[in-house]
Amino acid sequence: MKHEHEHEHENEYEHEHEHEHGEGENRKETVIKLIISAVLFITALILEHAVKVDLFIYLALYIAAYAVVGVTVIISAVKGIIHGHPFDECFLMTVASVGAFFTGSFAEAAAVMILYSLGEFLQDLAVDKSRDSISELIDVVPKNAEILRGEETVSVPACEVRIGDTVMVKPGANVPVDGVIISGSASFDTSALTGEAYPKDLTVGDRVLSGYLDQNGSVKIEATAEYENSAASRIKSLIEGAEAKKAKTEMFITRFSRIYTPVVVLLALIIAVIPPVFNGEWKEWIHRALTFLVVSCPCALVISVPLTFFSGIGAASRKGILIKGAQHLETLSKADIFAFDKTGTLTNGSFSVSGVFAKSDREKLVNTACSIEAHSNHPIAKALSALDCEKEDAGDITEIPGEGIACKINGEICAAGNTKLMERYSVTPDQTTDTAVHICRNGEYLGYISVVDKPKENAKDAIKQLYDNGVKTTVMLSGDTESSAKAVSEALGLTDVRSSLLPEQKVYELEELLKKGKVAYVGDGINDAAVLARADVGLAMGALGSDAAIEAADIVITDDNVEKIPKARRISKKTLNIARQNIIFAIAVKVAVLVLSALGVSNMMWLAVFADTGVALLCAANAMRAMICK
Repeated sequence: MKHEHEHEHENEYEHEHEHEHGEGENRKETVIKLIISAVLFITALILEHAVKVDLFIYLALYIAAYAVVGVTVIISAVKGIIHGHPFDECFLMTVASVGAFFTGSFAEAAAVMILYSLGEFLQDLAVDKSRDSISELIDVVPKNAEILRGEETVSVPACEVRIGDTVMVKPGANVPVDGVIISGSASFDTSALTGEAYPKDLTVGDRVLSGYLDQNGSVKIEATAEYENSAASRIKSLIEGAEAKKAKTEMFITRFSRIYTPVVVLLALIIAVIPPVFNGEWKEWIHRALTFLVVSCPCALVISVPLTFFSGIGAASRKGILIKGAQHLETLSKADIFAFDKTGTLTNGSFSVSGVFAKSDREKLVNTACSIEAHSNHPIAKALSALDCEKEDAGDITEIPGEGIACKINGEICAAGNTKLMERYSVTPDQTTDTAVHICRNGEYLGYISVVDKPKENAKDAIKQLYDNGVKTTVMLSGDTESSAKAVSEALGLTDVRSSLLPEQKVYELEELLKKGKVAYVGDGINDAAVLARADVGLAMGALGSDAAIEAADIVITDDNVEKIPKARRISKKTLNIARQNIIFAIAVKVAVLVLSALGVSNMMWLAVFADTGVALLCAANAMRAMICK
C-alpha cells in the first residue's frame, strides 16, 4: 500500500508539472502572454538585425519576451527541485535557456522558451479536447429528480432518490437513476450509454438506466438503485479512474524518463567541461551542452503516449465500450485466444420451441408442460408456457436447481425438466440430441419438447472479424449440453468448445487456456464473474446494470451487440500502434539531434527546439488519431 501511495503522489506531481503551465493559468491569459511575448521577440529581432540599435535595448526586449512566458516554467522547475523531482523538462528548459543568454545566444534563448510554452499550451488543448469528449459522454445524469410525495411532485437532488421512490421523467429529460417503468411509455435515446444510434421503445415493466434520454412520452419509474449505484454514475467512475491506471507502455515512459533525464544532464556536464579542458573553447562547448539539454527534453514521450491511451479509451467510450484502464486496452490488443460464454453472449438468451415429441397424447403433453412451467421464470419455461394450450391449476410447486420443476395437478405428481429429474421419478426418458424438456405425469413419461437458443445474427461475422484481426483461437466455455453447445460452435465457426461446465470447471478450463497464450474472456458478467476476473482481460456483455459485471470485468460492453468485441480489439490495436509510432519517432529524432548537437553543427539551438517542442506536437497530433475509429 505504501508503494501505491508513493506512486500516486508521483503521478499527481507529474500531472501537476506537465499541465500546470497550461491549466494553472486561465487559458485566455496564456494566449495573451504568448502574444505579448511574440511581439516583444519580433521587435527585438528587428531592432537587432535591421535597425542595429544598442545591445542593451534589444537585450532588454529579449529578456522581457523570455520573462513573460518563462516565469511559470521557472517556478515549475523550482517546485520540481523542492519535491525531489529536479530532472523534468521545466528544469532542462530553464537551464538551457538561461545558459543560452550567458553564451550570447539571446534570440535562441527567448525563442526556446516561447516555442516551448506554445507547445505546452497546444498540447494541453489536445489533452483537454480528449478529456472533454469523454466528459460529454458521461455527463448525462441530471442533478435533480422529480419524485412523487403523496399526490405532489417534488424536485430533489438526484443523490437523494431512494430505492422504491417513484420518479417522474418528462420528454426531453434524462433518467436520473436506474428503475422500472410503472406507468406510461416512451422512446429513449440510449446512445450516451450504449452507443446505439436507434431509439429504444419502452413501456410498463421495462427496465431503464440512468442516462437514458426520454424523447417523446412522460413515464413514471420506480427506482431500483440509488444515484451512486446507477449505471451512468458507475460509468463515470469507470472512465474517470481509467486515466489513472497506466498501461505497461505508459509505465515504461515514466521509468524511461527517470533514468534518461539524469543521464543526459550528466552527459551535458561532460560536454561542457571535458573538451574545454584540452582546447580552452569554453563558450563553444557550453553552448553545445546547453543545446544538448534542450534536445534531451522527453516531452514528446511523456505527453503523447498517455494522450494516445486516453484518446483510445475515449474512442471506445463513444462506441459503448467502457475500458477500466489503459493496461486493459494494451492486453486486449495482445490477446490471441478469445473464450466465450454461450447463452446471452453468442446467443440471444431467449429460447423458442423447435419441436414437440409426444409418446402418444400430444395435447396432454403440451397442457401438462405449460401448466408446470407457468410457475417458473426460467427462460426455457417462458418459451414453453407461451404454447397454445389449456392450463390446469398446479400446487405444491418445487423447483429443483439444475434439474427442473415438479408440482401436483389434480392430485397427480407432475414434473418437467432434464433426464436427471426424470430419474428421480423412476421414469426413462427418450434419448435426445437437442436441448429438451422431458415431461412425466403420475409416473407416466409423456414425451419431450425441444427448445433452441439461436445464435445472434451478427455473431458469426463478429467471430470472423476477430480472425481477420489476428486472433488465432476461439473457444466456447458453456454449461449447456454437448450437442447444444457444439451446434452453436459449428454454426459460428469457433475453433473449440467445452460443454456441460459448472462455474468452477469454467475457471479450470480457462487456466488451461492461459498456459497457451493471452486470453480474453467474454461473458454475461454474472454467472461468469469468476472467469471474467481470472482472464488476462475480461469483457462483460450487456451487463451495464450488473454489479458483478462492473466489478469482475476489465471492459464492459454496454449492450448485447457482439460486433463490439472485434471493434474493441481494433481500437486497442490501433491505439498500441500509434503509441509505438510515437515512441520510435521521438527517440529516433532525439538520438539524431543529440549526436549532431554534441558534434557542434551550426544553428543547432533552432533544431533543438524542433526536436523538443516540434516533435512533441507532431506526436500529440498523431496521438489524437486514436480518437477516430470505425
